[in-house]
Amino acid sequence: MYELEPLMAELERKNPAQPEFIQAAREVLESVIEMVNDNPVYEKNRILERITEPDRTFMFRVDWEDDLGNIQVNRGYRVQFNNALGPYKGGLRFHASVTLGGLKFLGFEQTLKNSLTTLPMGGGKGGSDFNPRGKSDAEIMRFCRSFMTELQKYIGPNTDVPAGDIGVGAREIGFLYGQYKRIRDENTGVLTGKGLGFGGSLVRPEATGFGTMYFANEMLKAHGDTMEGKRISVSGFGNVAWGAAMKASQLGAKVVTISGPDGYIYDEEGVGTEEKWAYMTYLRSSNNDVVEPYAKRFGAKFVAGKKPWEVPVDMAFPCAIQNELSLEDAKKLVANGAKYIVETSNMGCQADAVAYLLEHKIPFGPGKAANAGGVAVSGLEMSQNAMHLSWTAEEVDEKLHAIMVSIHTACVAEGTESDGYINYAKGANIAGFKKVADAMVQMGY
Repeated sequence: MYELEPLMAELERKNPAQPEFIQAAREVLESVIEMVNDNPVYEKNRILERITEPDRTFMFRVDWEDDLGNIQVNRGYRVQFNNALGPYKGGLRFHASVTLGGLKFLGFEQTLKNSLTTLPMGGGKGGSDFNPRGKSDAEIMRFCRSFMTELQKYIGPNTDVPAGDIGVGAREIGFLYGQYKRIRDENTGVLTGKGLGFGGSLVRPEATGFGTMYFANEMLKAHGDTMEGKRISVSGFGNVAWGAAMKASQLGAKVVTISGPDGYIYDEEGVGTEEKWAYMTYLRSSNNDVVEPYAKRFGAKFVAGKKPWEVPVDMAFPCAIQNELSLEDAKKLVANGAKYIVETSNMGCQADAVAYLLEHKIPFGPGKAANAGGVAVSGLEMSQNAMHLSWTAEEVDEKLHAIMVSIHTACVAEGTESDGYINYAKGANIAGFKKVADAMVQMGY
């Protein structure tokens, strides 16, 4: 029989100085350990030890030349975490904060998230400590070519299919895919998030934001509530926040905040018009890592150096980066009347914040369930590439909506407690874990 603390002690010994990975592993193991102990086949096959160990990790040097002719050196990674359900699938992140431990956390989360989508995808993650902010297009292209020259040895449409993530948008995916084609002489679905002219899917840029609002809408229905008239706080201002603001507005809610590293915007009129969404896209694409210009353009309030969680709202959606919402933030939101908290970034809430929300029976949507819309549409892009066809935006959106409804249903089935409270975090962990674990047992590895 498994005991949590000895299991975690061994995991920490084997993965020193990797706090995000340890945090993610503990959160999952706490949820599933009772269920695992009730199923001797999982213990016999040592599933907990195996599912928390990546299949393999790659780390490599990336040399590239800047515009002044100087050679720069960065580090590249790919973590192929688990392929029990299908090809490894997960984004590439280009950011100065990228580390192996951070990517292991993301790859582990991706494994369970992809399982929840019901699509045949395993989990992986990769990236580099290269930061594209402030770099010219030529510098980014040279870096991407160097990065892909090494990465292409380990990926393929039926092996490992990377996508975009923080710092890797349509421009970077285009450069990466061009180098893959140049070396391999193939037109395949080896990357998702591609341009529409060469194999990309409609709805992909906004898919994570759309998906999280579809999931949240199901949460509200389960609690006899609706999105109509809800005040919503969103962090970030990239693709995810943009998609979330757009879909929330379409569902009748009002998004009143967005944020960046410089502070947050409070827009009482709501981030709910085509002009405002287009301006978010402009800020994101102009290498401008700040949101203050939005306030000047639209007459909104800018609060420097702070996060948006102090604003009274009905629902909060952390959309920026991991661990962005602290225990104090959670307490402040609840005290100000927030009824629902939905992670839209990966592990967007710190562990003690999640514990507080669960203890106080606040409906909480975990990232691995609520933000699965992005990878779901990436999976749909893979399907379109494999069949050499393209679906309309309406067809993709309909399939995305159905996937998010099915994820919510699975969370409710596995997470409803005896008092009727739906523990979405526990439900997502158990539902995602079971599918991967059963496949590992059935295939004998």
